[in-house]
Amino acid sequence: MTLILAICVAVTFAVSIYLMTARELKSIAMGVFLLGHAANLSIIAMSRTPVRHEPQLLKGPPILNASFNPAQPMSQIVDPLPQALILTAIVIGFAVMAFLLSLLVITSRKTGTLSVEVLAREGVEE
Repeated sequence: MTLILAICVAVTFAVSIYLMTARELKSIAMGVFLLGHAANLSIIAMSRTPVRHEPQLLKGPPILNASFNPAQPMSQIVDPLPQALILTAIVIGFAVMAFLLSLLVITSRKTGTLSVEVLAREGVEE
C-alpha cells in the first residue's frame, strides 16, 4: 500500500511540474492546483495510515473515551496533527485557487488571450 501511495505522489508531482511548464496560463494554474494536492497527499502518506492488516501495527483513533487504557502506549494512537495540517492546507488552497482563477478571468477579459508568449510580447496596459 505504501508503494502505491508513493507512486501516486510521484506521478501527481510529475504531472503538476509538466503542467506548470506549459505556455498557457490555464495549464500553469492547473499545475499549481495539482501541486497543492500532491503536497497534501505526500503529508498524508508520511503520517502513516491507521488501517493495517497486521494486528500489531493497528492504530486506534485519537479519541480518548471511558475505555481508554493509560497503560496503552501512545504509539498505538494515530497522530491527529497531519490531518489538522491537511485540513488547513485544503482551506488555504481553495482560497488561492479562487484568487488565481479570478486573476485568469480578468486577464482573459482584458487581453483576450491566456498565452504567455502573447502576453509577454504585447504587455498589459492599465
